[in-house]
Amino acid sequence: MKTKINFQTWSRREYYEHFGSCDDPYFGVIPNVDCTFAYETCKRLGFSFFVYYMFESIKAVNQVENFRYRIIDKDIWLFDRVHASTTIGRPDNTFSFALFEYTEDFTVFQKNAKNQIEGVQKTRGLQVNDDARRFDVIHYTTLPWFSFTSFRHEKNFSYKESIPKIAFGKFFEYGSKKWLPVSVNANHGLVDGYHVSKYLEFFQTGLNTKI
Repeated sequence: MKTKINFQTWSRREYYEHFGSCDDPYFGVIPNVDCTFAYETCKRLGFSFFVYYMFESIKAVNQVENFRYRIIDKDIWLFDRVHASTTIGRPDNTFSFALFEYTEDFTVFQKNAKNQIEGVQKTRGLQVNDDARRFDVIHYTTLPWFSFTSFRHEKNFSYKESIPKIAFGKFFEYGSKKWLPVSVNANHGLVDGYHVSKYLEFFQTGLNTKI
């Protein structure tokens, strides 16, 4: 479900008109989140760390309204819920897209993710289907081979792109903790730094919470 925003009375109208007029309205930050507790818990319980942090990330995203705004045919819409459209690697070092539908039940989310991952392994190519073209998603990618301090996503400037993009790198150890690099890119006409900070706050809380 989605609701059309009344642009004339929208509190972000001025921000959208200013930042949305830029050739590239996206801004990005790359903080590190403490994944020590989440990683150790997943290893102890036999859960996929990747699937678990994807769950906590999309759960955090859904708690921040601005991450659910989308530009569709020049109008602004607010989705009730958004999902994770993510890259999944194959043993031959190719990858494809998969949809991890968001649900507040981790058991259900984990089962769906497992089915999606297994489905990718049975295919070839990118598999750019209708799920990959949805607006009610966050674009995710994971680079498990290395950590990073800078990251740039591809963008299509032929239309008003509005879907936030989140990337995860390989976690690294510093001191007694494990840290996960997180790249967050969002359209500044829809999202400000404050909203990114709220996402990171909710994400960190989720990673620190007992499963």
